[in-house]
Order: sequence, then C-alpha cells, then structure tokens
Amino acid sequence: MPSIFAYQSSEVDWCESNFQHSELVAEFYNTFSNVTFLVFGPLMMFLMHPYAQVRSHWVYIICILFMAIGLFSMYFHMTLSFLGQILDEIAILWLLAGSYGIWLPRCYFPAFLGQSRLQFVFLVCITTIVSTFLSFLKPTINAYALNSIAVHVFYIVFQEYKKMDNKELRHIIKVTVVLWAFAFSSWISDRLLCSFWQWINFFYLHSIWHVLISITFPYGIVIMALVDARYEMPDQTLKVRYWPQDTWPVGLPYVEVSGDHKSC
Repeated sequence: MPSIFAYQSSEVDWCESNFQHSELVAEFYNTFSNVTFLVFGPLMMFLMHPYAQVRSHWVYIICILFMAIGLFSMYFHMTLSFLGQILDEIAILWLLAGSYGIWLPRCYFPAFLGQSRLQFVFLVCITTIVSTFLSFLKPTINAYALNSIAVHVFYIVFQEYKKMDNKELRHIIKVTVVLWAFAFSSWISDRLLCSFWQWINFFYLHSIWHVLISITFPYGIVIMALVDARYEMPDQTLKVRYWPQDTWPVGLPYVEVSGDHKSC
C-alpha cells in the first residue's frame, strides 16, 4: 500500500509545528533529537561487552533494537508516515520483550511455567507477535499501551528495591525513576497540553522526551543486570562503573564483571 509511506499518513501528530524548518522534515527537533539513541546504543554495546560475554550475547540485540528505535523514530518524525509510526512502536515493543526475556527474575514468572526461562521466553515471543499484529488495529493507542508497561516494570523494581541494601543500586534506581518521571512528564504534556505549549511558543517537549529516555536506557540496563545477577550469577560480582570516568560528576553507567567470586 503506497499510502503508508506517504508524508503525514499517520494519525499521530506531535505538538511541534510541521515543516517549519524544512520542506523535507516534518518535525525538525523531534527528528534530530533521536541522535542520542545512535550515540548511546553503540557505546553501551562496547561498555557492556564483558558482561555480555558472561551473561548473554542477547544483550547486543537489546542495544541494536535501541538503535533501531532511534532510526525508526527519526524516520517517523521526519515523515509522520504510518509506516514510520508502526516501525518505531514495534521496535519499542520488541526491545521490551527482549529485556523481559533476558532479565526478568524467575520468581516473577507465571506459576504455570515453573522456573523455566526457555518456556517464559517462548511465552514472551508469542505474546509479542500477537501484540505486533494488534498494533495495526488501533495505532493511536499504541504509544499509551507501551508506556503502560512501565507500571509492571516499576512494580518489579520496587519489589527488588525492598529486598536489597546495596546503596549503589538503590541510588541508580532513584536516578532512573527521576529521569523516567521527567521524560514521561515531557511526553504526556506534549500530548495533552499542546495548545498551551503552542501558546507560549515552546514545541520541544517531545524532543526532550527523546533525550531523557535515551539517557534512561543505560541506567535501566544496569538495574536489570544487577537484579538479574542476584539470581542468575550468584558466583560473580558486578561492579558499577561510569563512562568516561568514575570520578566525573556525570557519567554513563555500565557494569563490570569482577574476577573475584563470591563465597558460597
């Protein structure tokens, strides 16, 4: 269907004025704010390489999907096409599914699966495939549905937060929650309060969402890796490091697998 490629064929349109800075780019700031995905994705692949070698090579796929989100989001905001919207949302859906498959602790698996991660991954794949097809039925609600998954993610994080006395992990969780809260506030404000932002001539909230959520991604990976290690890597010690330097006041977190083993 050629129409799905057409400019502005999507029912979703964000608050930024269309074609204000270019005849080829529908939403200029919303398009180019996705560059951070293309920077942090490869960087996290490099930084998390030692961890991926020990835990799972699927960590690389998560980072690739993260970069795909950035590319598809750029395409969507550049064209506001239906195809761009769907590709962007499907990439987000599969990134979430992959993260669940790798890192969700077994104690949160549905009871009928027992403790089998293989069966859980199969269930996640089937659910995600069905959800992929369902995303075509009512595309305007897809973004809200994807954001609602955060409720379950925060439930898991809160449960784990209560179990642990690791101050560093607690700090990272707090920073991540604050980052996500600011990001989601930007997203929902752009969506629901557009007339106000247009009145004060401020169209950048969705762009801010892109930047903040891309920064949240490394923090989220580190949280999931640390929580997962408690269950799946009891003989390994994971240490949090920050790029480019631990001593810098601001840095990108990643985990380092220590050579020292925990005593049984």
